[in-house]
Amino acid sequence: MHMKSLTALTLAAPASALIRFGCSQLVVERLDPLVTPGVNPSPHLHQIIGGNAFNVTMNAEDGDIGEMATCTTCQFSEDFSNYWTAVLFFKARNGTYHRVPQVPNVGFEGQKGGMTVYYMQDGLANYEQTSKVTAFKTGFRMLIGDASYRTKEEANRFRQITYTCLQDLGTRYPETMDFPKEPCPAGIMANVRFPTCWDGKNLDSPDHMSHMSYPELGTFENGGPCPESHPVRVPQLMYEVIWDTSKFNDKELWPEDGSQPLVWSMDDTSGFGSHGDYMFGWKGDSLQRAMDSPCYVNCPMLATQSIEEMNKCSVPNVVDEVVDGWLESLPGFSGGEHA
Repeated sequence: MHMKSLTALTLAAPASALIRFGCSQLVVERLDPLVTPGVNPSPHLHQIIGGNAFNVTMNAEDGDIGEMATCTTCQFSEDFSNYWTAVLFFKARNGTYHRVPQVPNVGFEGQKGGMTVYYMQDGLANYEQTSKVTAFKTGFRMLIGDASYRTKEEANRFRQITYTCLQDLGTRYPETMDFPKEPCPAGIMANVRFPTCWDGKNLDSPDHMSHMSYPELGTFENGGPCPESHPVRVPQLMYEVIWDTSKFNDKELWPEDGSQPLVWSMDDTSGFGSHGDYMFGWKGDSLQRAMDSPCYVNCPMLATQSIEEMNKCSVPNVVDEVVDGWLESLPGFSGGEHA
């Protein structure tokens, strides 16, 4: 979808909820309290946004992170959830790696890296946003994507994890499942959309995915019904992460054979291993109230904070390693293997 479509959505001013907001960077660290709780460091590097209750364990029995956090990097200051993805690196012709910086979306200038988050009653293509959804519950968490996937056949399991080669910051199409093969003038947007049907019982599952499902047919946008096994319709959660690959568009730096030089922090050069993690942490019933209200992009009924306040929230690094500058290997790897 091109930015003009988002503008049209804003002008349509429907009666139901779609909220879109920026979140600054909380920390860039080799921790993953969802997939490898208690493991310090985790196998690969992540970039995390949201509340400052983020830590190495975050077991469900530890309590409500919406109550434990004292600040958040997100615009809506009642949202203490944590959201994270892998980290994108550029691999130069000489074999060294450099972390690709993140830049804010249009409208969030001044935000320190991070990403843009959406909660929708319907997909962006539905201007009216007419569906009723049940907000996530305290303790809810989920994962979409698989860090080990390297082929399109594997990645087809996840229908809505894509990339957009940005001609400018308003570009929204076309989307591909693998990394763009040519330099992108304004960088690359990594799009992560989560399943929207919940079993209504489990706040998590052993693989962090089985308690969730796509609709019976197609994706969230076509309005298909949820399967009987997962009957509860929840908001479409979506991440947009803009990686400023434009800094590395000089093909003299690219591999001599011209192959694309981007690699995820789990040593994935295909792009098919893209994934996103989520831990719900909205305070009280604030998300449900927003989803039940005429909130559209902005939401006057939710408490908000300035970009300056968002940028102030952070947590200290607990893993002692260098992740910036030119690196001989990816964090957690040595000579192409995990350290």
